[in-house]
Amino acid sequence: MQQEMHAWYALYTRSRAEKKVAEILTRKQIESYCPLNQVEKRWSDRRKIVAEPLFSSYVFVRIPERMKQVVREVEGVVNFVYWLGKPAVIQDAEIDLIQRFLREHKNVTLEKVPIRQNDLVEITAGPFIHHRGRIIEVSRNKVKAVLSSLGYAMIATIAMEEVVTVDEALEQPYI
Repeated sequence: MQQEMHAWYALYTRSRAEKKVAEILTRKQIESYCPLNQVEKRWSDRRKIVAEPLFSSYVFVRIPERMKQVVREVEGVVNFVYWLGKPAVIQDAEIDLIQRFLREHKNVTLEKVPIRQNDLVEITAGPFIHHRGRIIEVSRNKVKAVLSSLGYAMIATIAMEEVVTVDEALEQPYI
């Protein structure tokens, strides 16, 4: 008996419906992930840490191809997110990277970026040690790691001495 291949897909939801869609998918026993960013909110009388969706109007689902129509019919789902004319398939390693990134960093910001070819690097310390990736931009103390399936960059402060360039001839798949 052959097991079905499951892949991660990005779903576009109604505005501010990310958590509700993820909850409905979970109740239907469909594996989903709504990345939540811990953000400090300030009011005149108090401060509070709240969990906000990292990707506005996005939820990720891990399903076999045959389940796409079932997922489209979930209340709050607008459609799958398309990238280069097809539903965006997200690599397991990218979902893992988002999860690790959010465990290690608070108040994460996103920037829409074009995918460019820059230096291949390897992280030498910190939560992403031994991970390779393409540097989109380097400033004094910021390095941008690209989620190539979606065209977003997560921004983290990484010391310059924790990043080394890698010889292109030795390149292996990276996260």
